[in-house]
Amino acid sequence: MTDLQAWLPRAVGAISAWEKEYGVFAAHPSVAVSDDALGAAFDRLVERLRDNYPFGHPRYVGQMLKPPHPAAVLGYTTAMLINPNAHALDGGPATAALEKEVVARMAGMFGFSDHLGHLTSSGTIANLEALWVARESHPGKAIAYSADAHYTHSRMCQVLGIDGISVRSDAAGRMDLEHLDEVLATGRIGTVVATLGTTGLGALDPLPQIVDRARAAGVRVHVDTAYGGFFALVADDSTDGVASAPYRAIVEADSVVVDPHKHGLQPYGCGAVLFRDPTVGRFYVHDSPYTYFSSDELHLGEISLECSRAGAAAAALWLTFEVIPLTDDGLGQVLRANRRGALEWARLLGESSVLTSHQAPELDIVTYFPTRESLSQIDTASSALFHAAAAGDPAEQIHLATYSVTAEAMAARGHPALADTTHARILRSTVMKPESEAYVPSIHARLEHLAGKQR
Repeated sequence: MTDLQAWLPRAVGAISAWEKEYGVFAAHPSVAVSDDALGAAFDRLVERLRDNYPFGHPRYVGQMLKPPHPAAVLGYTTAMLINPNAHALDGGPATAALEKEVVARMAGMFGFSDHLGHLTSSGTIANLEALWVARESHPGKAIAYSADAHYTHSRMCQVLGIDGISVRSDAAGRMDLEHLDEVLATGRIGTVVATLGTTGLGALDPLPQIVDRARAAGVRVHVDTAYGGFFALVADDSTDGVASAPYRAIVEADSVVVDPHKHGLQPYGCGAVLFRDPTVGRFYVHDSPYTYFSSDELHLGEISLECSRAGAAAAALWLTFEVIPLTDDGLGQVLRANRRGALEWARLLGESSVLTSHQAPELDIVTYFPTRESLSQIDTASSALFHAAAAGDPAEQIHLATYSVTAEAMAARGHPALADTTHARILRSTVMKPESEAYVPSIHARLEHLAGKQR
């Protein structure tokens, strides 16, 4: 792994040398601090940061969190020392060019040739922009999304003053096509949101069929693949790949969102929104009396709802893509390791007498629960296992996440537990670090041991 202790001083030195070309000057006394004061404050900060979970360790398989790749840290830090703003070209010409390059690479990953897009500070903002364009394209029309879609969509519909319609999910956590037909038949819908990689289960909505139905109804399609988007690199139906059909259909969608700060190895926050039709830029048209003056080229702020945004995010993503490209042999190998780890964990769950798989993983999210007779017992046992796994010696801790499911969802997946309550917590693990693949057998063995002790 790249040694950042060796590379970060090079970043500081390179930017310092560039700045000296413009003349050396002394910092103003108002911003000067002593090394003693900074050192003491830094020590306090490091101590405060210990109140975190070990997101980078392979035994952390809880939330969708992991440290950025060293190339991303180096790229971000180097550009951050200049602190460019991604809004206007006069605020960051170099990083604006880098952003356009990385956006074009991601558009190519989805099969878009002509496109309009940019980075955002999060997937939430990226989806907000996509739904805003949906509103402007089909004014007065509602947005439909699956019951398992991210809560961003219902929230952003409220922000935008659009009606949001929830389409029920099927037994695999995917959008139910029969219910979608009923919703489309009302004539109320202007855009359907399909999710490729739900954040709860990692499910893939049946995008080819959704596109066909939407087009027949004169309705737009937005794809929220914030979590699962980079799996397009391994969407080949192979043993350690993922289903190809949903990803091949992205090129037929009107817009797509992907988060490089998830599987793209980037620091928070770095999302991206892409539109297949560049003419949607007409909805962004506005004037700024003091920013868009240095160039006649397109300023990123002219195609974005956000104004100030870190140009360093583009530098980080560009440097990462330079060394780990958007190919099967590049970033695809990271995703295949994640996928193999999830599949192996699912296999082990299938052989377990004390743990039960909730459903087969479509990406790298694994869901499971302690085998019990009733939902209330499953809920209690899941909570106990969650806490027991994270307790004790840090060298043995396993960090998980929980996920709330309904009695109906459990029954639909063939889990014959007594429905003595409406909901139950189960366990959910994201195998999104390639290093976790080698740890899956030991993680599973320890969880089996702890689950067996609870019986």
